[in-house]
Amino acid sequence: MAREVVKEVPCPRCGKKAWFTPHNPWRPFCSERCKTIDLGAWAEARYRVPVACGPQEDNLKDPDR
Repeated sequence: MAREVVKEVPCPRCGKKAWFTPHNPWRPFCSERCKTIDLGAWAEARYRVPVACGPQEDNLKDPDR
């Protein structure tokens, strides 16, 4: 009989080990609390990707051009 290998990953929120299996309903988080905190951060736009303005976007900001 083959044993199922359970992969453990660090929780993206707190760093605690979490099982990455269908048996963990909050994966990749360790708990519902960590998942909820992370969702709240997304909802408040605390995670942002920096974007550099291109030349065309600079023209839109400067009305004299």
